[in-house]
Amino acid sequence: MTNLLRLQQLAKLLDITRLNDTETQSSFTDWLNNVPSMPAAAYCVYPQYLPVLQAWPERQAKAALATVVNFPSGDLPADLVCEQIQQAIMAGATEIDCVLPYKALLRGEHGLVKSFLYDIRQASAGCCLKIIIESGELVTAQQVAKATELAIECGADFVKTSTGKVPVGVTHEAARIMLTVIAAADRDIGFKASGGIRTVAQALDLLQLYEDISGKIATSSGMRIGASALVSELASQLGTAD
Repeated sequence: MTNLLRLQQLAKLLDITRLNDTETQSSFTDWLNNVPSMPAAAYCVYPQYLPVLQAWPERQAKAALATVVNFPSGDLPADLVCEQIQQAIMAGATEIDCVLPYKALLRGEHGLVKSFLYDIRQASAGCCLKIIIESGELVTAQQVAKATELAIECGADFVKTSTGKVPVGVTHEAARIMLTVIAAADRDIGFKASGGIRTVAQALDLLQLYEDISGKIATSSGMRIGASALVSELASQLGTAD
């Protein structure tokens, strides 16, 4: 595959993300007016900005509207998260990125985690559900694998690495573990890499890892990459690639 085709493939995997903690209506609008145009899979924003994004005339027609819930701490009770999901759907969300209660997982409370995830799956029926395991906060490879297994068992459409709000985001090792568990599942599960992916080179490395382990060509139905910092670099490279 030529460099240009690989970059075009990568662009179609992006969840273009804007999750700034100091966001205002004005700064969000400024971002929309300056974000590079590319055929992304989705745009991921805080719930309150979904209506603005939905009305944005430059949004690619096929790009999904994603938002985050139980974010970023993963500490909210399931009933409140289900309310967040319903409000997000009413605001236009078609994809939900939900943080798994990873602190409960670290305490070994797997039953609590499963109960939470089943409730979230039910509340988000009809939407693409991505479960964020916060892999950088999980201490062992076994915990990364267990979180991935629980997300799959409880009906997630994608398992996602990170919120991007803790010191350690996606790592090659965590991605490898997650992808290995996903490849062994008895149904198709997507993988989303996020948190600290700042360069096109990093993103391409994760794309290759996905294809090596899954044995599939990466498309947006099976792989996503959370992108904020790398969007401008990718747009630049697409403009100069041959």
